[in-house]
Amino acid sequence: MTIPYKIYIEENEIPRSWYNVRADMKNKPAPLLNPATRKPMTAEELGGVFCTELVKQELDNDNAYIPIPDEIVDFYKMYRPSPLVRAYCLEKALDTPAEIYYKFEGNNTSGSHKLNSAIAQAYYAKKQGLKGVTTETGAGQWGTALSMACSYFGIDCKVFMVKVSYEQKPFRREVMRTYGANVTPSPSMETEVGRKINAEFPGTTGSLGCAISEAVETAVTNEGYRYVLGSVLSQVLLHQSVIGLETKAALEKYDIKPDIIIGCAGGGSNLGGLISPFAGEILRGENNYRIIAVEPASCPSLTRGKYIYDFCDTGKICPLAKMYTLGSGYIPAPNHAGGLRYHGMSSIVSQLYDDGIIEATSVKQTDVFEAAQKFARVEGILPAPESSHAIKVAIDEALKCKESGEKKTIVFGLTGTGYFDMVAYQKFNDGEMTDYVPTDEEIAASLAQCPKV
Repeated sequence: MTIPYKIYIEENEIPRSWYNVRADMKNKPAPLLNPATRKPMTAEELGGVFCTELVKQELDNDNAYIPIPDEIVDFYKMYRPSPLVRAYCLEKALDTPAEIYYKFEGNNTSGSHKLNSAIAQAYYAKKQGLKGVTTETGAGQWGTALSMACSYFGIDCKVFMVKVSYEQKPFRREVMRTYGANVTPSPSMETEVGRKINAEFPGTTGSLGCAISEAVETAVTNEGYRYVLGSVLSQVLLHQSVIGLETKAALEKYDIKPDIIIGCAGGGSNLGGLISPFAGEILRGENNYRIIAVEPASCPSLTRGKYIYDFCDTGKICPLAKMYTLGSGYIPAPNHAGGLRYHGMSSIVSQLYDDGIIEATSVKQTDVFEAAQKFARVEGILPAPESSHAIKVAIDEALKCKESGEKKTIVFGLTGTGYFDMVAYQKFNDGEMTDYVPTDEEIAASLAQCPKV
């Protein structure tokens, strides 16, 4: 059978329900804990920070499918379904018997998969009658997506952008402002927690944990606002399941069964969304796949962190989540994959990893950009640094097939484009990019500060 270059499902096949992998998990993710009482967070407590409907989704461990509102489906139709692309040119360049496919999520204005959840969270905020929302962003993909979604529904958007990314990626910052968002480099002097972090870590380049603290403080101290998050939380992975559902539908059209599924992993939104339907098949005993999470060597929460309860933010004002973590005070090196610079991993992804449903590996920054360059030169898409982590491991697995002569089918998530990441590409091309791998002592010191739960 001849497989086309791009496989699409029809518009009427866009998922009408999100898939909740928790319903099929024997070991459910541990509940979020109130940092003061150390007891599971109630819906009422979470409702002071998050939108009411999103709280329901966050706490739902039982319903496998949650209907997508028509208004969100209509918005999805602007850019969904996204294509599943056969990487024929990459296969040829690698001289591998492997078949390589990538699910391309960069064909929308925000340039990444983040819009899938941003539009849902903005919709529920609007439906609740809120004035606006606050959030954090690393490399800026999430902030860009949320500013676009808030503009669509006519609500306010306040974004705290990790300082190093604010400086490295000015054009993505300007896209957010073009859509009407207020963008502040984090840690800032605008919040109590920001001032505290700046005092404790003078000259810090920031982290997603810092930015989360500022966004949450701003939400709870301004009437009519709620906090929304682009990754980590179960509600976000739920919305991102459209990626995996579409991927599965496209593969089934041509009777293709993947052997290996690969996704980059920072907080877990893209990875969780891509793999959820496939992990569900493993959990139900229907199929078996090898699923690989790829994280940066500079921020290796799965591969070198601990599976414990920890704060989701550096300021320690958010709920405690049981996850693989490097410690909420861990400040990653200022690498260029800003969207992966988070100290912890989604509770869902963490539980799947701890149960052996998925595996994880970490890769160095220069190796990632070498893979990104190779991909760009033959496939014609300039990938985001985050996405390029998955590309790196997909290439590695394809080369293993070349060595062994095995013909395997590899699917990876291409989460977005890198056209606003040219400073990073410039440093790589000029030979100025370096690798940073934290020492065991650095990680141990950070983990020692984690709460004893």
